Amino acid sequence: MTDSLAHPHLRFEPASGNPDGPRSIVILGSTGSIGTQAIDIVRRNPDRFRVTALSAAGGRTDLLAEQAHQLRVATVAVAREDALPALRAALAERYGAGEPLPEILAGPDAATELAASECHTVLNGITGSIGLAPTLAALKAGRVLALANKESLIVGGPLVKAVAKPGQIVPVDSEHSALFQALAGGERAEVRKLVVTASGGPFRGRTKRELAEVTPEQALAHPTWSMGPVVTINSATLVNKGLEVIEAHLLFDVPFDRIEVVVHPQSYIHSMVEFTDGSTLAQASPPDMRMPIALGIGWPERVPDAAPGVDWTKARTWEFFPLDASAFPSVPLACHVGDLGGTAPAVFNAANEECVAAFLEGGLPFTGIVDTVADVVAEHGTPARGTSLTVADVLEAETWARARARELAARAARTPSEARA
Repeated sequence: MTDSLAHPHLRFEPASGNPDGPRSIVILGSTGSIGTQAIDIVRRNPDRFRVTALSAAGGRTDLLAEQAHQLRVATVAVAREDALPALRAALAERYGAGEPLPEILAGPDAATELAASECHTVLNGITGSIGLAPTLAALKAGRVLALANKESLIVGGPLVKAVAKPGQIVPVDSEHSALFQALAGGERAEVRKLVVTASGGPFRGRTKRELAEVTPEQALAHPTWSMGPVVTINSATLVNKGLEVIEAHLLFDVPFDRIEVVVHPQSYIHSMVEFTDGSTLAQASPPDMRMPIALGIGWPERVPDAAPGVDWTKARTWEFFPLDASAFPSVPLACHVGDLGGTAPAVFNAANEECVAAFLEGGLPFTGIVDTVADVVAEHGTPARGTSLTVADVLEAETWARARARELAARAARTPSEARA
């Protein structure tokens, strides 16, 4: 397991950062769920962290301006250039006379520029594969990367592995943070398997026939976590769990046949590591993303009171069930895609995003999401082995997959009479 990207026993020394003062942090995706929770941690720990720059897509310029003013950042960035006037106006409203305004960057490369800027740690909380370029920029610049953007690793795994140093990536997803912590309890050669837990989503126990009637409103009602619409639908289809299995494989260099998914509805055990002597180490905490975020930006130190712990004075029951792969085929499909490698993961991820959009618009049945993704993956075929993956390859594959997924989704769209049947 020498190629592990996230090694809890190793401490990567970043190229910059003042060890005697607050750790300097750049937050990408600051107005999203990960970003806003990270800022909550920073504001409660000003002696530990100092945010130097923020980036966002551009849809919530008022919130971005408020964050910039509260944190006194040097730079703010938006991906959408058309959001620039609104951002300037929002900043002008919050900064008083004599207060220096932050530098403003705009455009699709703005987050990538911030990721390479002078700091200790970059928290990549961007959603989607557009996070790949900032991930690569942060790693190449020698920053510690607190990675919440799983898509950048999944679609660009070989690219990330080529530039990341051991211990440079600290995972922020709750499952991978749990594995990261549990792996510290033994030597790498002693690991038998990784056990990734899944809540099961809102439709645990339903058959595939029953799942065909699921509505977008039902799929958006996750029983445990509060997330954005794409991630919430991915949790309902368990595509998110499939992506997490690919991520675990890449982060920890464990073969797919030694990564297991188990359904745990209460979401208190975030994942487990089984060792060769039969011992299993589990990481447990209430379902609150502030704990793994705090560990991601604070590693190798823990941030006191980052999130509430388990109240052991109260009786509780934790359940575990095997994954029903017939009703939720996304996990075995993801393992197949991850084993194919090359551009196959990028095709899988891009096609899924298009199919989720089609489902939310009412043009594709719930079960049609994964079925259509599987069709796109099958058409893509087996990537050539031994070839060098490039960013251009990833982008070209994604463009093709999105177009093909839209075509197939439109073809599979139900008529009103079919939807009632």
